[in-house]
Amino acid sequence: MKTTHYNQLQKDKSINVLDVLAHLLYHWKWFALSILLFGSYYYYQYAKSPFIYRSAETIIIKTPMNTPRTARISRTNEAYNSISVASEILQLKSKELMRQTVTRIGAEMSYTVGDGLRRKELYTASPIKVIVPKTKPEDSFSFTVTPVGGKEVVLSNWSEGDAALEVDATLDKPVNTPFGQVIVQSALKLNKALPQQEIKVEKFALEGMVNYFISTISITQMEEDASLLQIVAEDTNPLRATALIAEMINVYNEVALQDKNQIGVNTANFIRERLAIIEQELGSVESSIENLRTQNQGMDASTVGTAYFEDSRLYQSERNKVETDINLAQMMRGYLADGSKKNELIPNNTGLVDASVETQINDYNTTLLRRNRLIEGSSDANPVVQDLDRALQAMRGNIGRAVDNAIGGLKIKAGNMKKEENVARGKAMQVPQKQRVMLSVERQQKVKEELYLYLLNKREENAINQAMTEDNIRVIDPAIVSFDPVAPSKMRKLGLGMAIGFILPAIVIMTLSILDTGVRRRQDIEEAIDVPLLGEIPLATNKRTSQNNILVSAMGRDPLTEAFRILRTNMSFMAREGKHPQTITLTSFIPGVGKTFTSLNLSSTLSFLNKKVIVVDMDLRKGTLSERMGIIHGKGLSHYLSDVNLELEEIIHYNLHGKNVDYISIGMEAPNPVELLLSKRLDQLISDLRNRYDYIIIDGVPTGIVADATVVDRVSDLTLFVIRAGKMDKRQLPEIQKIYAEKRLSNLAIILNGLKLGQSGYGYGYGYGYGYGREEGQNSWIKIARSIRTIFNRKIKH
Repeated sequence: MKTTHYNQLQKDKSINVLDVLAHLLYHWKWFALSILLFGSYYYYQYAKSPFIYRSAETIIIKTPMNTPRTARISRTNEAYNSISVASEILQLKSKELMRQTVTRIGAEMSYTVGDGLRRKELYTASPIKVIVPKTKPEDSFSFTVTPVGGKEVVLSNWSEGDAALEVDATLDKPVNTPFGQVIVQSALKLNKALPQQEIKVEKFALEGMVNYFISTISITQMEEDASLLQIVAEDTNPLRATALIAEMINVYNEVALQDKNQIGVNTANFIRERLAIIEQELGSVESSIENLRTQNQGMDASTVGTAYFEDSRLYQSERNKVETDINLAQMMRGYLADGSKKNELIPNNTGLVDASVETQINDYNTTLLRRNRLIEGSSDANPVVQDLDRALQAMRGNIGRAVDNAIGGLKIKAGNMKKEENVARGKAMQVPQKQRVMLSVERQQKVKEELYLYLLNKREENAINQAMTEDNIRVIDPAIVSFDPVAPSKMRKLGLGMAIGFILPAIVIMTLSILDTGVRRRQDIEEAIDVPLLGEIPLATNKRTSQNNILVSAMGRDPLTEAFRILRTNMSFMAREGKHPQTITLTSFIPGVGKTFTSLNLSSTLSFLNKKVIVVDMDLRKGTLSERMGIIHGKGLSHYLSDVNLELEEIIHYNLHGKNVDYISIGMEAPNPVELLLSKRLDQLISDLRNRYDYIIIDGVPTGIVADATVVDRVSDLTLFVIRAGKMDKRQLPEIQKIYAEKRLSNLAIILNGLKLGQSGYGYGYGYGYGYGREEGQNSWIKIARSIRTIFNRKIKH
């Protein structure tokens, strides 16, 4: 039955949250110290951290869906038709774009002044401006400028070289410094005097500032299917954050316009080259006509051959058009076959080929521009660039094949026209040979004229379209300067510090509690075994002030006295067959747990009831009780057990610290304590003492170490097993359960000794002090926690 109950206890272990809370409140001083330290540290971090300001701007990416169509002459400006919002975001966050932006707004130079513990960025509000003529983008340095009155300043605190060196300088005049020549200018208007404050000037490496600003800028698409973007910049100066966003948009639009106009420039160069060639060919043809007419003495060949070549001219006209198309297509094919122009944009919208080929050329140019922008921020090894190169190669091949197909079709058509023309020309065989030559030359002249006029028209269209190019980005809501910092937050910093200050000690305390395997509270025993627990003895803080460790008093209201009173009361519940335990033995697993202290104070507590009590020191090996009472010398228990002629009266020490408490010392250390305790003299001694005294307290030896405790058990009515809080491992409790189950010790019960006053979960009889005077050592937090736990437990019971 007991084994079943013990097993049930092992299964019913649980954690009481209120006990954990009370345990943490017991260590409130550590929490207060930790919160104070971390709160102070994080407040210090707040006090020295520069303020961060946020600036936001809303822009729109122009697409055919959100941009009204203007009166364009051609499709040259349709380059933004296939714009991807994601790619635009990547371009806005490119390093090259940020380099130009940082350089334009001068963000690589920083001017700061002290503002308490933190530094304040001045930017354009700086009263001075420093110019270092020979500085390089990768240079970085810092120094301090201190105005000393008028136009004089002192330069000091150099980041390189002799930091203590001071250099006197005059405004607007160069001065030699460890960084080369430096010019300090006044940024104030109306020749105002410079304020008397130290200004720290820092020059940062350009790449470092580019990386910094890229990390502080966020670009988000406001809606999944919208072209609206929100650009947010955070910086230590609100003016610089606003200027950064505005200038970044300007630089981006400039670069986009340059890309778009590059197509127009390439087209203009192509048209100019072809016009020069056609002008030369047209001049040659006109010279040939002039020579033929001179040879014919001004004869009008058209009048002579009108009747015969009327049908032929119809086919000639159509053939001229086809040959013109063939010439134009061959020009484009020659341009595509030119290896030196492999990575250049293909002239578009020239009318040299049909509309489907022009669409492919437009897609090719758009992809090539995207590839060129990407390679500026990375390299040829970029996987995206390599994919685009392969796509461009395939597209250029498709364009070439399309042009070849167009040329083939035109040639077939021209051949058919030529056949029809030959049939009609056969009817005019009577026309003189010169007339035929004249007609051929005139036809060449007409072809060249048509091509020449066409290219002139296209040149004008291209020039107009270049002038009509639009920006890719339009600002919807411009960035507004806000002087309200978004970080650091005082409350957030203090809250974080206090949270860490609370959580860290809680984790440490709970970790130590989890790793602690010692028996420290009543619950540790009750949850592990079902051996009766008769009392909890608090740790005696004034133990050293007493000569013999007897700290209880008849009228005392302190926790220690109350604990022994409760122990005295609980002992009555251990009666067997209606008879209260008269012979009480104290034992333990190890020495030093407080058996002697408990024996002395328990005997005094029993004597307060006007009961006669005798304390017997049966630790024949050490005699700790006898030593503390100062009765180590003289006759004692060992003499009585070994000498049958010795009377009981000769070994009793009467009234050493009270009229109702007597003592029997060990006498002398016995070489054979077990044999003495096994003798019948011990039984006779206990029998005589039972007749004389109401209680017999036996201060025994630890069980398991020596056999004395088991030997003495035959004369005991009650065995009190003393456990010292923190000195016994919880893994030893099953051994006590085993002793209890096997009844190796008579009427076994446990006393938990050495509990710390006020520690949560370590209460004495579920809370001493209620109506018994003040609770020494307990603070108000522990009282509140225990009150809450009591109410909670009552509700559960109901």
